[in-house]
Amino acid sequence: MLKFQLATAEDIKNAATIERRRQIEEIRKSRIFNPRIRKIGVDKEFLDKQIEEKKYQRDADKAKEEQMDQALVQSSKIAIILEKKEEEERRKLLKEINTYRQVCQRSEDRRDYDLYDPNGLKKTPQENIVCGDTRYGLASAQVFEGEDCNKMQRLKEQKEQMQSWVMQQMNERRAAEKESRDAEKAYQDAVVARDKRAIALELMEEECRRRLREATAKFNKALAEEQEYRRRCEEIQDDEDKRAEIYNHVTGDFLTEAKEQAESNRGPNKPLASRYKGMTSEELKTYRDEQLRQIEEIQKIKFAEKQRNDDWNRQMSGNARTAETYYRELERKKAQLNKQIAEENLQLAEQQKSQQKYLNRIIYKNKSTPEFFSQFNKSTR
Repeated sequence: MLKFQLATAEDIKNAATIERRRQIEEIRKSRIFNPRIRKIGVDKEFLDKQIEEKKYQRDADKAKEEQMDQALVQSSKIAIILEKKEEEERRKLLKEINTYRQVCQRSEDRRDYDLYDPNGLKKTPQENIVCGDTRYGLASAQVFEGEDCNKMQRLKEQKEQMQSWVMQQMNERRAAEKESRDAEKAYQDAVVARDKRAIALELMEEECRRRLREATAKFNKALAEEQEYRRRCEEIQDDEDKRAEIYNHVTGDFLTEAKEQAESNRGPNKPLASRYKGMTSEELKTYRDEQLRQIEEIQKIKFAEKQRNDDWNRQMSGNARTAETYYRELERKKAQLNKQIAEENLQLAEQQKSQQKYLNRIIYKNKSTPEFFSQFNKSTR
């Protein structure tokens, strides 16, 4: 019968020790032969986080620019609507004025219409007959009772009065046109001031953007120079590490676990990456403290940016309220002007009615009746 040798406790312990050393060696190989960890030696996750934050900042700036562009387009649309509304009001006012002229200011209703009467010559007496001439009697049908003997003087006075009225109307019209031009000029000045303010704000914003771009370009340039410097330093360090590695393979034990093997001739804080076994607790604490300091600095920068955005929003809100107040004041003045024009038109209509009533009751009250004409042709004379 065959007899097999049984494994003792010492054999099992040795086998476990060998297996543990083999696993440790595999872990060290995965760490040592990884060039990303051995050469870069920085916190890649933190760098990725910084890249994400910069990307988020760029997206936020782009969204802000789009929002401001939309606000500018909205302001332009509002200005166009206001301009159309003003043009419509002006057309409506002109239409009402023309309607009033056609209805209430006809040429037939003038008190001096007899000066422009097309049948005036038919009504004019002969030039050789003088008013009040006793040579002509009633049968001659040339001289009548109630004739206007002072016709030439009356016509002259009527012409002078008409000229006075025309001059008065012209002065009133010039005053109204001047007031309308002043209101139009004030409105245009307000629109120009608003446009200048918008242009100034746009220039200020463009200047801020330009300075921000310059600062970003300088920062990127400095960062690129720093990365180039680090790359050169890493290349020099890599060359020195290779020489040191060759030297250690030739003169010393490369696989030693002693901590002193990681010390470099460049200083205590610059260990060799190929023999470095990890940071101590003090080094880890210093590294984490530096990370916390950078996080606090980033939070301060974000808080300052938020304060600037809030200040900008408050300024934009103040400008919008100022524009709204000015627009309301302009509307109030326009309504007051329309009310004043309506009152003046009403007064002119009342004055014209009273003048027409005066003409009908005083000037033209002595009209010829049928009894007057029936007294002729009753005798031989």
